[in-house]
Amino acid sequence: MSFWQAVLRQAGQSFLQITDKFKLKSLKSFLSLFLVGISLSVAIAACSGGNTNSSSGNSTGSDATASPVAANKQDAEITLVSFAVTKAAHEAIIPKFVEKWKKEHNQNVTFNQSYGGSGSQTRAVIDGLEADVVHLALGLDVGRIEKAGLIQPGWEKEVPNNGIVSKSVAALVTREGNPKGIKTWADLAKNGVKLITADPKTSGIARWNFLTLWNSAIKSGAGEDKAIEFVRTVYSNVPVLTKDAREATDAFFKQGQGDALINYENEIILAQQKGEKVNYIIPDINISIDNPIAVVDKNVDKHGNREVTEAFVKFLYEPEAQEEFAKVGFRSVNETVAQNKAISDKYPKVKNLGTVQDYSGWDSIQTKFFADGAIFDQIQGKAK
Repeated sequence: MSFWQAVLRQAGQSFLQITDKFKLKSLKSFLSLFLVGISLSVAIAACSGGNTNSSSGNSTGSDATASPVAANKQDAEITLVSFAVTKAAHEAIIPKFVEKWKKEHNQNVTFNQSYGGSGSQTRAVIDGLEADVVHLALGLDVGRIEKAGLIQPGWEKEVPNNGIVSKSVAALVTREGNPKGIKTWADLAKNGVKLITADPKTSGIARWNFLTLWNSAIKSGAGEDKAIEFVRTVYSNVPVLTKDAREATDAFFKQGQGDALINYENEIILAQQKGEKVNYIIPDINISIDNPIAVVDKNVDKHGNREVTEAFVKFLYEPEAQEEFAKVGFRSVNETVAQNKAISDKYPKVKNLGTVQDYSGWDSIQTKFFADGAIFDQIQGKAK
């Protein structure tokens, strides 16, 4: 016991002796004595605490190597909002990250996960779903969250590959035996061929479908006038534009509508893994369907979990995470993983692969093709 602790203890004992001799005559006297007692207790605790802090570094209450974030908060929590078909990959990746973070930072991490259509997920985040990280189907959706003030400009430069963490290409799905002989995008413009696809005004995936068709015309040497005529003819072969990709898939497979369906390659591979038989072609002229990821700055700053959230996003680019994306149908953005023979054999190389950047990015694409009165509205008016 230190000198000051002994003094304070003796003072405390004297205080008790005094209270034995004198009765409290009023509430005021009681409160005064009570406050004196509290002050003495606090002083004793402070002195005791000083002795604990000066003890050796072997104390179980400290860890000189612990991460600052681990020292400040025992557990961390991340809310991930993503588009539906990434669920299988993330559910395999997240335990790997949790284990790695625990080992390196001695901190537990839990995840809240939300999956759905990319457009609806985007609206939910803008409307108040407090995502710490978003993984969406197209850059246009992340851009909308940025414009809402939740993500800081330049998010795509904060991580590798301009923010693209998973990717796919467009697949041309046909009926068994391919009775209409559909082999290229150009075949979708033939008389008697019925295409099932969603409305690009309401579906993010359908925007990719439209861009796939446009890209196929441009990469085949057509000028814009001929490209417009081509996509107009194709969409005149669409019996009904569904609201979203899921409705289009149901119309084709469950209801037996149409001769062809445009879908993501990764969705087809995942369906095959579930035992479904799908006839499909990956045309040589194609588009890189790039899926971005971004930290939602406003929310991580509010939640105080930026360090662990940014670490998770960067982990998604590591080989062990990219291998999980590849297992469920996504083409890897990590070159080492992509060149692995088992993976490269699974994903045929596309000879002529276009990108969003070929068409000046999603803002320009949205304005040129999908805004009110733009090219899609124009071809729909001509098709009616």
